[in-house]
Amino acid sequence: MVQLIQWFIFLIGFGFTVTGGTSLIGYMNLLPAGMSWQEYVIFIQSRMECWLFLIGLLLMLLSTLKIGRNPCQ
Repeated sequence: MVQLIQWFIFLIGFGFTVTGGTSLIGYMNLLPAGMSWQEYVIFIQSRMECWLFLIGLLLMLLSTLKIGRNPCQ
């Protein structure tokens, strides 16, 4: 049962990572429109959907570390 929850958390993290990564790539269209890299970074820091990328990576990392442990030890 515990591993099922860990896999569920992994899949939620994967979904967050895909959503956030897609937003990051989509917002890169602002660069050819005249925005500098510094302005781009400041802009994406204020967008919640871009933070989902980091939250998703963290969830996937934590669930992977827990899945890899042997419960018999």
